[in-house]
Amino acid sequence: MWEIVEPLRPLFNLRPPGGGTVPLPQRDVFTAIVYLLTTGCAWRHLPSESGVSAPTAHRRFTACTMDRLRVRLHKAVLDRLGASGRTDWSAAILDAAGVRANRGARSPAQTQPTEADQA
Repeated sequence: MWEIVEPLRPLFNLRPPGGGTVPLPQRDVFTAIVYLLTTGCAWRHLPSESGVSAPTAHRRFTACTMDRLRVRLHKAVLDRLGASGRTDWSAAILDAAGVRANRGARSPAQTQPTEADQA
């Protein structure tokens, strides 16, 4: 996955000489973020073995979110799968929450005739 993510990730400014700590490897930070997102672990419970502090992971996650990394990563993965012929678009799911409702449209329950309509 890192092969796909590396060229897409936002660039982070290095600190000026003599200030701050040594920058962490980007791959380690990305791995920590993926761990947090896939396990549902709270940021403050990020294992110290990762070598990445919770504030650093959260700051980089926020930067990646602002840079829309997840959207671009999703597109890159689909492009790669499509190029290799491994994407099957014969079935797709549409999320109804993402479809705008028409103003004044009647719901299915409203299309059934009521007793008042029949009288």
